[in-house]
Order: sequence, then structure tokens, then C-alpha cells
Amino acid sequence: MTDKPSYLPERLALLADLNAARYITEGLLAGKEDVSAIALNKATEPLPGDEARGTLMPVRDLVDDAMHGFREEKVTAADAWLAPRLHATLRLTRREAADRRLWNYLALGVAPDYVVWRHTTEPGKGEAPKVAAQRFRGPAYSQAFARLWWAAELFRNGSDYGPVAKVCAHQDMLNTALRLAVIDHRPTAQALVSLIDSGVVRTGREVNALAKAVNASAATIMYDVMAPDVERDGRPMARWIEDAEWAPAVPRRTLPEGPGEERAPEESVAVLTAHFAELFAEAPVRGKRTEDEEAE
Repeated sequence: MTDKPSYLPERLALLADLNAARYITEGLLAGKEDVSAIALNKATEPLPGDEARGTLMPVRDLVDDAMHGFREEKVTAADAWLAPRLHATLRLTRREAADRRLWNYLALGVAPDYVVWRHTTEPGKGEAPKVAAQRFRGPAYSQAFARLWWAAELFRNGSDYGPVAKVCAHQDMLNTALRLAVIDHRPTAQALVSLIDSGVVRTGREVNALAKAVNASAATIMYDVMAPDVERDGRPMARWIEDAEWAPAVPRRTLPEGPGEERAPEESVAVLTAHFAELFAEAPVRGKRTEDEEAE
């Protein structure tokens, strides 16, 4: 199996796509090779600034704890634990999180062993277990660490990471919702969580049907008008990032606290929860029998 990097510098860094591609070998994807850590770090760019949030070891420690804590469970269970803690450890702005170079570095320079551990596929007929290259270098909805950070950013409710843990524990919702443009609207995100929490939506097929219905409805209904959010205030996020200079390591047994932003309006969440439930009731779910079929 791919091992922990033999060299870990003090600080995180940025790794451009072209440089990252050189280290994504077939051997790495098969979990049979390590990344040449020293050579890779020579190809990086320094992370701007010297803030505490750019320190490497807190992220590496999280990864080690995730792999140890979930070693006897399904690896997918680690997502719900790691996503809020990764978000609270890095304390990034959205602009910073949009830089793929950071996620390339986390996957290849900090924790390639985690990516192999978490994302190696089950062996198929005539196919050996393998990691998809996009888990190391790919879009935000599939890259191993970017997907967790963005799930935490889009589904947290103010400082509350509880909704994040619920979404990340439901792999179909996590994999589908991050591809929806409407998920940036906070009441929409919290309404989807509400439907999971209430048991209205349970299976992967139901999640896919709901996502299609919500996306299609967004073409004719403006959710931000139907269910307005509060005006976003950037000051709580700025203070939260500043507090990283003296913040302790994130708790392992309880959820951390995110930026002290105002929660999504409960009334707006309730409006969209009811609307999405109606959409789902009419949505075609593959393999689901209709009431007429059941009556027969």
C-alpha cells in the first residue's frame, strides 16, 4: 500500500496541475507506489503568508486519526468525521478553497496514503482495485479533500456542522449535491438535509430523483426569492480565520464550531422542505413501484 510521505515540510504548499500530473502514476493509483516526497516539494509554490492555518501537521494528524479511527469500518464512514474537522482546521475563504493547487498538494504531498485508503475501488470482474486519478487532481466534487471541504462549507448552518455530518454520512447525497449549482443557496442545502433527517429520502435512487427534480424546478422557480436567505456578512468569517492564530486543535470526539455566522432562516428552510417534498412525491424513482402497481 502507498505509505505516508517520507518528508513532510513545516507548511502546506501549492502544487500546479501540470506538476501534480507527473506524480499520479499507475503504480500510485494501484496503491503500489509511494510519491517521491522530496522531488514533489521542489515542484511546489509556497503558500502565501505565514499564518498558523498554513501549518501542515494539524492536517496530517487529522488524516492519521481518521484512518486509525475507521480502520475497522467502511472507509466511507470517515467522510462524516473528517469533513467538518478539515474545514475547521484549514479555515479558508471560498476564494482560497477555489485554488486547485492546494488540494493537489494535500492529496499528493500530505496524504496520498489517505487517498488510496479512502478511494480505492472494490475489485471488479477482471479489474484490479484502483483509485481514480480525479481523487488526486480533479474537480471540487470529486477530489478527495476538496469534496469534503466544500461539503462542510455548503452544508454547515452558521457555526453548526451537524448538517454536514448528516450529508457526508449519506454518500449518494454527498456525491450528488455537490454537483448542483443551487446548493450554494443555504435554505436549499438545509432543506435537503431536512428531507434526509426526516427519512423522506433514504436510498441512493431516491436522492438522485430528488436532485433531478430540485434542479429542474430551479429553472422556473427562483429559490432565493421563494425562500430568502439573510444577507451574508463577511465579518464572522474574517474573525474566525484570525482566531486560527491561537485556536487549539479541533476536537476529535465532538464537532468543532465553524464561523459565527447567522443560521439560515428557519421559515425559508421550512418553505423549501415542503416544496421539495412535493417535488419528490411526483419524481420518478428507478425501481419504485407506483401506487397503481401496488394496488394491482
